[in-house]
Amino acid sequence: MNAFSQEVIDAAKREREVTFTTYGRKTGQPSDVTIFVVTHGDRLFIKSGQGMVRQWPQNLVARGEGVLHLGNTDVKVKPRHVTDPAEARMASELYESKYGSKFKGSQPDEALTPGEQATFELIPAGS
Repeated sequence: MNAFSQEVIDAAKREREVTFTTYGRKTGQPSDVTIFVVTHGDRLFIKSGQGMVRQWPQNLVARGEGVLHLGNTDVKVKPRHVTDPAEARMASELYESKYGSKFKGSQPDEALTPGEQATFELIPAGS
């Protein structure tokens, strides 16, 4: 499995907001959204705070591809939808650590938040 370069990981750690491009489920047309990104070692995670009702996560699942724009670097990615509750909560902890309590996740005895239900690990497209 290919891994992200250290340059990409460092940029994702540093950037507060990034642009993410998905492609329309029906049209195939590119669509940009501004999102937050977090890292865990050499892994990247994104999520939709409003859950799967937003267009971009639906497009990401349907098309299986996107482009993460980190400064002057464009990184083609494919998603892995995080379905394990413990992993989704771990990603929420990463978000809370980087962005503050606004991103507080659910507790183990609670249902996942909409954002936790729409959490994705990004994987290099060549993997």
